Amino acid sequence: MIAITNVTLYTMTGGSEKGSLLVDDNGTIKALGRVNIPEGTTIIDGDGGILMPGIIDAHGHAGVAEEGLGWEGSDVNESVDPITSNLRALDGINPAEEGIGEALEGGVTTMCVVPGSANVIGGEGVIIHMHGRTVDEMVIRESGGLKIAFGENPKRVYSGQKKSPSTRMAIAALLREQLTKAKSYQKKWQNAEPGKEPDQDPKMDVLVRVLNKEIPLRAHAHRADDIMTAVRIAEEFDVNIVVEHCTEGHLIADILAAKGIAAVIGPTMTTRSKVELKNRTFKTLLALHEAGVKFALTMDHPVLHVQYLPLAAAFAVKEGLPREEALKALTIYPAEILGIDDHYGSLVEGKMADLVLWDGDPLDIQSRVKSVFVHGQQVV
Repeated sequence: MIAITNVTLYTMTGGSEKGSLLVDDNGTIKALGRVNIPEGTTIIDGDGGILMPGIIDAHGHAGVAEEGLGWEGSDVNESVDPITSNLRALDGINPAEEGIGEALEGGVTTMCVVPGSANVIGGEGVIIHMHGRTVDEMVIRESGGLKIAFGENPKRVYSGQKKSPSTRMAIAALLREQLTKAKSYQKKWQNAEPGKEPDQDPKMDVLVRVLNKEIPLRAHAHRADDIMTAVRIAEEFDVNIVVEHCTEGHLIADILAAKGIAAVIGPTMTTRSKVELKNRTFKTLLALHEAGVKFALTMDHPVLHVQYLPLAAAFAVKEGLPREEALKALTIYPAEILGIDDHYGSLVEGKMADLVLWDGDPLDIQSRVKSVFVHGQQVV
């Protein structure tokens, strides 16, 4: 058992308080605040720092887009077929990748690693800890949803290959076609007599899980029109959806709020490197907050390094986002979007002790990470 003492606790559920946090031998939070520390407990003096939940990035490519290796380390896009539902980011992650270690040193304990956005259907994401010798040790949940993509990226990749999709119409049509096939495949299995089941199809199996609302669609969409196309298709097939990037979300914030659709915003610190980023602004976050849309922040690692997530949150505060909301967008909100908030994202008794100890305000560029804990184990 360990106790982290002499800290200000940022709980993400009830503000902040000075005190200590006790972690049991199972790596869960046993008590926090003014706690009685049992004899024999290992005590870590927080030296007046700030203790908060580990940062969670709900959308990144760590381990599948390895830094500094060029094509050899690029396992993020299988850009030869626009439909690759059967791919899993889990099978492409290198746990020893430098970006993963640097992320952990920056206080990022969890990421949903997703395939890239070259394909209309890119494959399944996986939710992992940023610490472990093998990817199997790192897995929190094997599926973080099925990545799909709208807009410029699939158009650019496949028009260059002289094949479909080269228009937004074709992107939508291909997605509808696959979901329609999946409904038919699902019905055949439901109606099949024992011993007469249809042949297994891994691409369809994943889409059936989407239809059953076991996993959501994770829809790459920057422009407002692309976002609405993604939402329209999700409603047609009655499936769950999360909007990724959502650059023009401020233009349709009221619609997203009314439909209860969450978004993962970013990387807003990038340049306007393509047309659909024209309306990029940190004010998007404030507009979504005021409308009542749940959102998380992403750096789209390695587009920008995930360790700089607190800096993006600070820029959002500068544009008017309440400070507590910015911190929640790094912790409890991504946990809720990913469906892991029962164990992660806030300092609550019984949750896992994924923790970051700072020497100052996490949103101050001068503050440093002093220690990082994953399941109560001090890893930084």
